[in-house]
Amino acid sequence: MSHLKESDITPQEWFLNRRQLLRTIGAAGLLSTPLNAFADSSLRFQPNPQYRPDLKLTDAEHALHYNNFYELGTDKSDPYRNADRLITDNWQVRIEGECAKPQTFDMDDLLAIEQEERIYRFRCVEGWSMVVPWIGFPLSKLLNKVEPTSKAKYVEFISILDRKNLPGQRFNILDWPYREGLRIDEAMHPLTLMATGLYGEALQNQSGAPLRLIVPWKYGFKSSKSIVTIRLVEKQPISSWMQATPSEYGFYSNVNPQVPHRRWSQAKERPLGSFFKKKTLMFNGYADEVASLYSGMDLRRYF
Repeated sequence: MSHLKESDITPQEWFLNRRQLLRTIGAAGLLSTPLNAFADSSLRFQPNPQYRPDLKLTDAEHALHYNNFYELGTDKSDPYRNADRLITDNWQVRIEGECAKPQTFDMDDLLAIEQEERIYRFRCVEGWSMVVPWIGFPLSKLLNKVEPTSKAKYVEFISILDRKNLPGQRFNILDWPYREGLRIDEAMHPLTLMATGLYGEALQNQSGAPLRLIVPWKYGFKSSKSIVTIRLVEKQPISSWMQATPSEYGFYSNVNPQVPHRRWSQAKERPLGSFFKKKTLMFNGYADEVASLYSGMDLRRYF
């Protein structure tokens, strides 16, 4: 994989302004950290060269203004427009269930885990896609802190519930709060990321601040936003979209161009910012890494 420059990731005007500031500080002898080690004072990270593929990145203007986050509204522009309604102060994440050391973590605890930048493909079940540079850490590092027991077969993720402030939760679009789940081996896979940032900055509210899940070989709705609880459980959890429309949204929801959605084909996708569509790859291009997780499974049945 080729190494992309930081200016390829951040829009040029942001990159030049921030880089010039850092150079000025460095010239004054005040900067001892490498320039690419952080984007601001609150989020320090290092690029992971293993996950820096030679792909054209989606412009941040598209990725940060075209979002699915129904807690903030159902239109693609609603999450950005209503972003200030999501209150993230003093955020905590509780990990409980089938583990030896259940714990509650605040964001300082989570940001103390070594943060890295990874460029991933992202494919929405609706047929659009993007390539973006997430910042975060492998979920396995967090789960290992609570020591899952042998009964932990699945991991359930529960997002924020705040009907007072979040406009989308005033309507019964889904059975709030938002729930998702993974098999334990999917959760512990090296690709599975807990994201704390995007485009060199801390996660913005419309992207699922302050902590969201990223599972790049699955459709985007599997990547829970604004997570407050993680439960290690013995039985397969029922996710929000499974509960709402079980015939259309299965538990696995792996990207599979050969299995259409009940209402549209999944063979092609439209990258954000592009008029033209392109072919969708099996497991969103991560088949070499994850296909073995589903050896012997009928992926049409377990969709």
